[in-house]
Amino acid sequence: MGEQRQVRNTFLWGLSGIYLSAFLSLYMQIPGLYGREGILPAWKMLRFTGKGLWEQLTDSPTLLWLGPRLGLDTEQGMELICLLGTVLSLGALLFSCLRDSLIFLLLWILYLSLNQVGQVFLYFQWDSLLLETGFLAVLVAPMRILRSKVNIWSAHDGITFWLVRWLLFRLMFASGVVKLTSRCPTWWGLTALTYHYETQCIPTPVAWYAHQLPVWIQKLSVVATYVIEIGVPWLFFLPSRRLHLFSFYAQALLQVLIILTGNYNFFNLLTLVLCFSLLDDQHLGSSPKGRKGQMKGRRFSLQSLVVLLDLLVFGLLGFWTVKYFELQINWEKHHVESKTAFTYHDFLQWLRTLAFPSIWIAAASLGWEILKGMYRSASVRGLFWKLWATIQWVIFTAATVGLFAVTLVPYTYIDFESNGQLWPAVHRMFKAVDDYQLVNSYGLFRRMTGVGGRPEVVVEGSYDKETWTEIEFMYKPGNVSAPPPIITPHQPRLDWQMWFAALGPHTQSPWFTSFVYRLLQGNKDVIRLVQNDESLYPFNAHPPHYIRAQLYKYWYTELDQTGHTSSNWWRRRHVEEFYPVVFLGDHTLESLLNQHGLKDKPPPQRSLDDPLPSTLRLIRDILRPYPAPLLLYSLLVTLVVIYSLQALFGRGNRPSVSKQRSHAKPQSEKKKQKETSGQRESGGHGKEPGHNNKRREKS
Repeated sequence: MGEQRQVRNTFLWGLSGIYLSAFLSLYMQIPGLYGREGILPAWKMLRFTGKGLWEQLTDSPTLLWLGPRLGLDTEQGMELICLLGTVLSLGALLFSCLRDSLIFLLLWILYLSLNQVGQVFLYFQWDSLLLETGFLAVLVAPMRILRSKVNIWSAHDGITFWLVRWLLFRLMFASGVVKLTSRCPTWWGLTALTYHYETQCIPTPVAWYAHQLPVWIQKLSVVATYVIEIGVPWLFFLPSRRLHLFSFYAQALLQVLIILTGNYNFFNLLTLVLCFSLLDDQHLGSSPKGRKGQMKGRRFSLQSLVVLLDLLVFGLLGFWTVKYFELQINWEKHHVESKTAFTYHDFLQWLRTLAFPSIWIAAASLGWEILKGMYRSASVRGLFWKLWATIQWVIFTAATVGLFAVTLVPYTYIDFESNGQLWPAVHRMFKAVDDYQLVNSYGLFRRMTGVGGRPEVVVEGSYDKETWTEIEFMYKPGNVSAPPPIITPHQPRLDWQMWFAALGPHTQSPWFTSFVYRLLQGNKDVIRLVQNDESLYPFNAHPPHYIRAQLYKYWYTELDQTGHTSSNWWRRRHVEEFYPVVFLGDHTLESLLNQHGLKDKPPPQRSLDDPLPSTLRLIRDILRPYPAPLLLYSLLVTLVVIYSLQALFGRGNRPSVSKQRSHAKPQSEKKKQKETSGQRESGGHGKEPGHNNKRREKS
């Protein structure tokens, strides 16, 4: 693989955009989720018992412990952190000088601080993935205070950037493996996608059309998913640029299709950012190709071997796909038939055979990067800079090897026999850093839910227990005629938890009782999580006296025999009562609130007249009327306009590369000749400035 300097810069740029989306999306939801009277108040997670600051940070590593010293409540501290993260990530998007190691360290600390008090609304795999990726960015990004005229940062940057590729491998490989180790019949029967599009949390309109595809295409898509998630990641560590590019486009295709059919906030965008670790600068067009004809004969045999290796890998990948999924073309029915041709025991045996060797393959790939970094350090000119580059190489190599060792613990969760073979010291290292979310285990879509219909909780309110009115959410399915939204990269965290709540009884989701309680109180911040436009909320004038929740099963509407569609997107059927009828002062409601500690008395509210709290309140009042997706899309459009103007004016003022190259040598020769003649004429002194400028313009 060639140089990755521009690729790393693109990775850091993309991660800045992910941070921006995550901070701003969460900021808009803090009052309703974590306010003093929110669903899960954040102050409950921080008990100020008089301990010292260091002891508090040891108990829970979050900057929110500093809130009282700034005159802020816990939720106000969360708002300040989100605003700081938004400003820093926006600055890193706009200015390359801010894509610095210290900036990314601060962004990681800010998001970790929020994660420590986020409770169930921040316990998603993509939040863990953002924290792990954010910490890697601290190692990957340049520390500009250590940079000099001699760019010695390139001596070790390939070592730390390798960790990004290793993270992508762990994410994709584990996501593919858990689908089969879970023994979910839909994944083994290759029918998972016939349910996925209508049962995922918040589908897009495209998901409805994808659901209408023939079953054989859905099954073939599952086969492609297995190939991309289980087979292709092994190519990440092979020494072939062509295989890396193939891996990149395969992974990118999967993520783009998921983005088109589902609203998974910033998760798939973050995965795309990780995929840049498979590219090099030459592919991005920022690195010139080697000169043609140089060492042509000597390199021909090596290139031929690489091409043969690539063809062999592609052939094996295709052969195993056809063999283990029995792909056959049915010419009569004009489709491709497929089925799983291996058993659970076969797959488990394969996994146990290759799980531990995969660690050594990754270690060999890392060792190659370490050797290249050592060579680059030794190639730096100047004794002092050579020594300085070597010191940095040693430090970053030790950090990379240590972090790689720690990741082996969550990685080997896919095979507990391999996990037991790890050194005890590695397990101790993992326990030491576990609270900081440096490494995590992954495994998406382990089991396909909603096989018998998509379970959905519908909340209803009433004034007299006779007439019930449904409370419609902005994003999750409810009204059967409402089209699915497009809200990526925003994540409505309440809507997501409503999806999880429908998978079991309400007792498994204690927060739901608090949500019902706040609706009965008419809490404006919680209502904005349901409907940002209060005029659309059916109980805007007065809170309902009674609330209940019903469980429904939802299905997509189908195309009829003539190819026409219904005016509705969904059809549904009532299943059972999900939550009983409750009202303020109701014994059942009070019992549930006390059982889960949801009626604890909050601490005294701090003064809102101080400069910092009043500023935060002013910003909140300004942004409150706008939906989070609108703010995010406005920022994205603004960024696109700024980059377009920069490219337009930068291209107009910058001479073309071809002209620079063609005139570089003649200009330098002419300049030397003119300086020599000038010195001869003036006795060693140059010509006057105006004369030189005219000659430069003429040349």
